Amino acid sequence: MAGETFLTTIIFAMNKTLLTLVAALSVAQISLAQEKSPCKFGKINPEDFQKKVYSIDSSADAVVLSDVGSSSFEGNNKSWFSLHFKRYTRIHILNKNGYDAATVEIPLYHEDDAEEQVINLKAVTYNLENGKITETKLEKSSVFSDKQDKNWLLKKFTLPNIKEGSIIEYQYEIQSDFLTHLQPWAFQGDNPVVWSEYSTSIPQFFSYTFLSQGYRAFDIKDSKDRVSTFGISETRGASASEHESFTSGITDYRWVMKNVPALKEESFTSTLKNHVSKIEFQLSEFKDPLIYKNIMGTWPDLSKRLIESEYFGESLNKGNNWLGDMEKPLLTGAKTEAEKAARIYGYVRDNFTCTNHSSLYVDQTLKNVVKTRNGNEAEINILLTAMLRYADIKADPVILSTKPHGYTFELYPLISRFNYVISRAIINDKSYYFDASVPRLGYGKLMPYCYNGHARVINTDCTPVYLEADSLMERKVSSVFLTNDEQGDINGTMQQSMGYAESMEVRDQVKSKGQEDFVKGVRKIYPEDMAVSNIVIDSLNKPDEIVACKYDITIKNNGENTVYFNPMFGEGIKENPFKSAERFYPVEMPYAKDQTFILNMEVPKGYTVDEVPKSTRVKLNEQGDGMFEYLIQVQDNRIALRSRIVIKRTYFLPEEYDMLREFYNLLVKKQNEQIVFKKIK
Repeated sequence: MAGETFLTTIIFAMNKTLLTLVAALSVAQISLAQEKSPCKFGKINPEDFQKKVYSIDSSADAVVLSDVGSSSFEGNNKSWFSLHFKRYTRIHILNKNGYDAATVEIPLYHEDDAEEQVINLKAVTYNLENGKITETKLEKSSVFSDKQDKNWLLKKFTLPNIKEGSIIEYQYEIQSDFLTHLQPWAFQGDNPVVWSEYSTSIPQFFSYTFLSQGYRAFDIKDSKDRVSTFGISETRGASASEHESFTSGITDYRWVMKNVPALKEESFTSTLKNHVSKIEFQLSEFKDPLIYKNIMGTWPDLSKRLIESEYFGESLNKGNNWLGDMEKPLLTGAKTEAEKAARIYGYVRDNFTCTNHSSLYVDQTLKNVVKTRNGNEAEINILLTAMLRYADIKADPVILSTKPHGYTFELYPLISRFNYVISRAIINDKSYYFDASVPRLGYGKLMPYCYNGHARVINTDCTPVYLEADSLMERKVSSVFLTNDEQGDINGTMQQSMGYAESMEVRDQVKSKGQEDFVKGVRKIYPEDMAVSNIVIDSLNKPDEIVACKYDITIKNNGENTVYFNPMFGEGIKENPFKSAERFYPVEMPYAKDQTFILNMEVPKGYTVDEVPKSTRVKLNEQGDGMFEYLIQVQDNRIALRSRIVIKRTYFLPEEYDMLREFYNLLVKKQNEQIVFKKIK
């Protein structure tokens, strides 16, 4: 709320109500705990270097000994308030793999003429040399800026003279006039943290929504009410200024976590952003004694702003008659809405190149997008929406958060939680979602990273929609048929019908590296005594369909007395993706799956079956969220196998991890068992 006049519009609203409120404040609530961080800037002893292994994580490359931050509000000379943030951090770097901890990035926000400022930056590297502590200070010239986008830049620096065993510490302050940017705090990160603490003092006239996440409970969580005096002023010319002071209730909050392990990425994780122990703040209201104002607003408010914004929906509402020249030849002969939508979607997908797949706003006009044939995903899909509307198809843009960007909050209209735009069309009373920014993506299809739950249609009601990964079922069927030839070799065919996600991967691989690269990949699956030939890929250039693959297999009879044979032909799962003994955050699969493998083969000529795996059928749980079957039979000199894995859910809580891990242990073991053939003597 930088630049807003406070003295002329707010201060006169303070009256006896303020005095009454101040007097009514509770003097004592929960008292702040006295336990403090063990570290203080510059207080380093030789003993601090002796520790080579920390109990919090014996394999750690670096350990954060202390990370302490605080935010407070101060009256400024712009008739309003500023935020003041302080941070102090100390880290022990144990080996070369921990050197990255010495590189620090400070995000800073700027808008129009206002920008956040870093002040009082100090950073020092300490080393123990010949029993004495040496200090190497960061030079100002080693701090540089890196612009991220039109609103964000990073202040970056790397502490000097880093060695194995170095202790580094740094501190800085940020002054900000953006009250919507009350600093968040992550208690967890890439390295284990011995002590992480954050505190903030919030005046009663500002209301913030607290958003906390993570699996760790706070070791200390306190709040205390008090009364303080604020001084604000407004400069008028070179020397004249107006000053005002007043008292208000304040709540001091303090959160502490101790001995926090590093958050390490494991298989089937959308993004660690969703699971790191963290607290964030969103300004929601100005309250008494200020003039009341709802800052956060409602979902329809957010939608209205986007529809009217030149950076989003304004181009949808302007005169777009120029689209007629482009659409008329495209839609000639199209009779139904579905046919029109398919042609428009295919045209935009195949004729425009996406320059950025994580954009919420447009940076150029739709005319310029058409002229250059380039645009970010928001520009391309808003163009698609405009073309659908021009063809009298009901269409609206949809904002969502991709999986790498993190979850949205359905309760709160927070635009910062969104980073992606697609298009929705209503055709024959059915909703279809389109993303024309992705090459070779089929009609009504979205990439798995878009299926991240809650999203919003940008229309009058800002309608919520839910793109759930559970709705994606990846079906794959592989069939092998093998017979003996006159020479005693085994010949046959493999036929595969892939799921849609795998089909997209194959199309992208063939497009970028060529079909021969895919063929090489297929051949690598099989051992040297199996020859693969005549590989045919079907529907590569039909993005609405799944890819099918067919090839011949020849297995030479090497005459060995004992032959060990894996009947899964490289299609079995080789190892359990869930390697950790325990997991503290959910498992998030990109889609549900139903994979079937079928084998029908003759027993090799001159051999008999000595051993065969046992059949089994198991459920993932009693609710039927998954199953695995491995059914094998030997009859009339033929072997028939059917192996099927079904996972109907994509999201599993940490307490379900052991169940999922054991399920995969069983199927990996079973799918890697072998048939033993003995030569007939």
